[in-house]
Amino acid sequence: MEFCEPLKGEGNSGVGMQGRYEIQILNSYGKNPEAHECGAYFSQVPPRVIASKPAGEWQTYDIFFRAPRFATNGKAVEQARATVYQNGILIHQDEAFKGPTGIQYEQYKGEVPNGPIVLQGDHDAVQFRNVWIVPARY
Repeated sequence: MEFCEPLKGEGNSGVGMQGRYEIQILNSYGKNPEAHECGAYFSQVPPRVIASKPAGEWQTYDIFFRAPRFATNGKAVEQARATVYQNGILIHQDEAFKGPTGIQYEQYKGEVPNGPIVLQGDHDAVQFRNVWIVPARY
């Protein structure tokens, strides 16, 4: 997917997998990696590096997401995880989420096997384009 942060404001947004696991979008150009900066698992895990371009430039995320795994009794036995590239730079490698992040929607609370992909848009006027969703082939 591609996104572009506005020249004014923080560019605060995110991409949410299953309506509960957010990869942060934020104007973080020139900043240090922290759990609230661009590329972070929001409020959980900072990106390895800040790979952001300046606001106003189109950027890319390649997100390889794996949903949590569940036992036959419905209990989660493995956390959701992802490998994430920002602008072609590896920022998370098969790293587990610590649980749902702050992007949660009421109907998708807790750990569940599926849910929607969310392009957050309630903070700043971030633009999105070329969003591709490709199911894994095993």
